[in-house]
Amino acid sequence: MFKKLHFIFFILLCLSVSFSSVAQTKKQLQKKREQLQKEIKQINTLLFKSKQQEEALLSELGDLNKRIAIRSRLIRTIDQEEKELSEEIELNQQEIDSLETSLTKLKSEYADMIVQSYKSKSKQSTLMFLLSSESFSQAYKRIQYMKQYNAYRKLQGKKIKIEYEKLAAFNDSLIVKQEEKVLLLALYTKEQDSVKNEKNSQVKLVEKVKKKESKYIAEVKRIQSQENKLNKQIERLIAEEIARSNKKANSNSSGIAMTPEEKLVASTFVANKGRLPWPTEKGIVVRKYGKQKHPTLAGITIQSNGIQLATEREAKARSIFKGKVLSIQLQPGRKKMVLIQHGNYISAYKNLDNVFVKRGQNIATKQEIGTIHTDAITGKTILAFSLFKNTTLQNPESWISKARALTLASK
Repeated sequence: MFKKLHFIFFILLCLSVSFSSVAQTKKQLQKKREQLQKEIKQINTLLFKSKQQEEALLSELGDLNKRIAIRSRLIRTIDQEEKELSEEIELNQQEIDSLETSLTKLKSEYADMIVQSYKSKSKQSTLMFLLSSESFSQAYKRIQYMKQYNAYRKLQGKKIKIEYEKLAAFNDSLIVKQEEKVLLLALYTKEQDSVKNEKNSQVKLVEKVKKKESKYIAEVKRIQSQENKLNKQIERLIAEEIARSNKKANSNSSGIAMTPEEKLVASTFVANKGRLPWPTEKGIVVRKYGKQKHPTLAGITIQSNGIQLATEREAKARSIFKGKVLSIQLQPGRKKMVLIQHGNYISAYKNLDNVFVKRGQNIATKQEIGTIHTDAITGKTILAFSLFKNTTLQNPESWISKARALTLASK
């Protein structure tokens, strides 16, 4: 008997764990789906703003590639979610079948008891049952038996009611899950249709780009050259600050010679690695850090010394940490760049129109430092952001909060 009870308990435990595991996975997939839907919405809002001009075709193709990649991930997530839901529905149906079997058995037993109770319903038969006892002890036992029988019958009635309620709840849950599955399948079909249409547009754009591929490659190289010059300018400015600080401190350090206050800022900066705020209030990463393939031109490799974030028109760049304005520089096209020193760390904010700060000014965390430039052709508002430790480049995504913004660079 003990072994049998142990086995039943084991089966129930397995079912419970199975339900819990399915529910947890489904919840994770739902969260991932919602995040991907949010990313697609962000792409549509922040990237697709070009005026369909020839100069913007490369940018437009890159945006379309990103949206197709995200939508494809969304379709895979919906498919996984639908499979998990189907498994949950199957487990639900198994539980319903088990409950119906249990309920049928309880009802049959209860019906038998009612029949037996009806046969011995009269007070006379009950009294005769007691009077026919051979002893007082037997009569007492028969009274106890009748009490237990009545109590058991009431308990069976309660069990039937409970099983009915459980069955009704599982049936309701099954209906909800089946309706949810229908909605998921509809969403899956809708996203597949969207990807199909986008891929058709992608083919047409690729054909247009290929016709003037050499022109676009030359433009990419020109922009890369400008970025390299700008990065060398930043390195020169940091090197000048290192020399100035060492001269002032009478030091020969290879990095910035810091005051006690600057050392405290630097140590606090390091302590907040991975949790620093993003340099824009809203936005998505459209170019990651490091060497990477060009998102639209085959065979072309680009070097990114920071990250690029697409954001809203008229958006403001903001400091990722407290510090001091090290320099304000003019970029090509009359755009501006601001360098902010955080001890021996320097953050660079490029592609600004108006600047609200001045050299030497103390800056607070999240303080606005300038308006980000919006490109007249692509319609995009993009901040280029870099981070240095002395003159050594850092990957900004390792420092700023991972939960803050969406990364839409090619994966």
